[in-house]
Amino acid sequence: MSNTPPDRLSINPRSRYFDEAVLERGIGVRFKGIERTNVEEYCISEGWVRLPVGKSLDRHGNAMTLKTSGEVEVWFLDQEQ
Repeated sequence: MSNTPPDRLSINPRSRYFDEAVLERGIGVRFKGIERTNVEEYCISEGWVRLPVGKSLDRHGNAMTLKTSGEVEVWFLDQEQ
Protein backbone atom coordinates (compact mmCIF):
# COMPACT_ATOMS: atom_id res chain seq x y z
CA MET A 1 0.00 0.00 0.00
CA SER A 2 1.32 3.47 -0.84
CA ASN A 3 2.10 6.13 1.77
CA THR A 4 -0.14 8.66 0.00
CA PRO A 5 -3.78 8.78 1.13
CA PRO A 6 -6.43 8.59 -1.62
CA ASP A 7 -7.67 11.82 -3.18
CA ARG A 8 -11.26 10.94 -2.25
CA LEU A 9 -12.53 8.66 0.51
CA SER A 10 -15.90 7.89 2.11
CA ILE A 11 -16.82 5.99 5.28
CA ASN A 12 -20.16 4.87 3.77
CA PRO A 13 -19.86 1.23 2.56
CA ARG A 14 -22.37 1.92 -0.25
CA SER A 15 -20.16 4.63 -1.78
CA ARG A 16 -17.82 3.81 -4.66
CA TYR A 17 -15.12 5.77 -2.77
CA PHE A 18 -15.27 3.44 0.26
CA ASP A 19 -11.98 1.58 0.92
CA GLU A 20 -11.96 -0.61 4.01
CA ALA A 21 -8.19 -1.24 3.95
CA VAL A 22 -7.42 2.49 4.00
CA LEU A 23 -9.93 3.15 6.78
CA GLU A 24 -8.44 0.35 8.92
CA ARG A 25 -5.02 1.96 8.53
CA GLY A 26 -6.46 5.22 9.89
CA ILE A 27 -6.84 8.63 8.26
CA GLY A 28 -6.34 12.04 9.81
CA VAL A 29 -8.17 15.02 8.28
CA ARG A 30 -7.46 18.71 8.78
CA PHE A 31 -10.10 21.04 7.30
CA LYS A 32 -9.42 24.78 7.21
CA GLY A 33 -6.58 24.28 9.70
CA ILE A 34 -8.68 22.35 12.27
CA GLU A 35 -8.33 18.59 12.82
CA ARG A 36 -11.72 16.94 12.30
CA THR A 37 -12.81 13.51 13.52
CA ASN A 38 -16.37 13.56 12.14
CA VAL A 39 -15.72 13.72 8.37
CA GLU A 40 -18.05 11.43 6.38
CA GLU A 41 -16.31 11.95 3.02
CA TYR A 42 -13.56 14.18 1.62
CA CYS A 43 -12.01 15.18 -1.71
CA ILE A 44 -8.58 16.81 -1.68
CA SER A 45 -8.45 17.90 -5.34
CA GLU A 46 -11.88 19.55 -5.25
CA GLY A 47 -11.34 20.96 -1.73
CA TRP A 48 -14.43 19.82 0.18
CA VAL A 49 -15.58 17.61 3.05
CA ARG A 50 -18.97 16.21 4.06
CA LEU A 51 -19.78 16.74 7.73
CA PRO A 52 -22.79 15.36 9.64
CA VAL A 53 -25.56 17.81 10.55
CA GLY A 54 -26.56 17.08 14.14
CA LYS A 55 -28.27 13.73 14.70
CA SER A 56 -30.63 14.02 11.74
CA LEU A 57 -31.07 10.97 9.50
CA ASP A 58 -32.24 10.73 5.91
CA ARG A 59 -34.95 8.32 4.76
CA HIS A 60 -32.37 5.52 4.37
CA GLY A 61 -31.08 5.89 7.94
CA ASN A 62 -27.83 7.63 6.96
CA ALA A 63 -26.61 10.76 8.71
CA MET A 64 -27.59 14.02 7.00
CA THR A 65 -24.46 15.74 5.75
CA LEU A 66 -23.38 19.19 4.66
CA LYS A 67 -20.79 19.63 1.90
CA THR A 68 -18.36 22.38 2.91
CA SER A 69 -15.56 23.82 0.76
CA GLY A 70 -12.09 24.76 1.97
CA GLU A 71 -8.50 23.58 2.32
CA VAL A 72 -8.29 19.83 3.03
CA GLU A 73 -5.17 18.06 4.35
CA VAL A 74 -5.10 14.28 4.81
CA TRP A 75 -2.52 11.87 6.27
CA PHE A 76 -2.27 8.31 7.52
CA LEU A 77 -2.40 8.08 11.32
CA ASP A 78 0.44 5.53 11.43
CA GLN A 79 2.79 8.27 10.15
CA GLU A 80 1.83 11.20 12.37
CA GLN A 81 2.96 14.63 11.19
